[in-house]
Amino acid sequence: MAVTTKIEAGRPVATLINVFTVVPERQAELVALLSRATEETMKDRPGFVSANIHASADGERVVNYAQWESEEHFRAMLADPAAREHMTRAAELAEHFDPRMYAVESIHHA
Repeated sequence: MAVTTKIEAGRPVATLINVFTVVPERQAELVALLSRATEETMKDRPGFVSANIHASADGERVVNYAQWESEEHFRAMLADPAAREHMTRAAELAEHFDPRMYAVESIHHA
């Protein structure tokens, strides 16, 4: 059974949130690249849980919210040449990017 994105405090996953700043004309291209990279490379790497690609309404940001079983799995992916190729291309499309690892601290529902 496939594991899907599940957000809950205390869940033992490593969460990457990478915020890309782009010129609006490149937003769709970056979204397509990140989606393709996930389908072709990331999802088959050990420890991959999920990735969710978000595009801002103003066209200036793309956010990749990804979960890995552990930070070690994420770091191992960083060493993979195919993954690095996709990440290099994403960096070329972006004006700026800010990848950081996060822990969920609080969840609220209606």
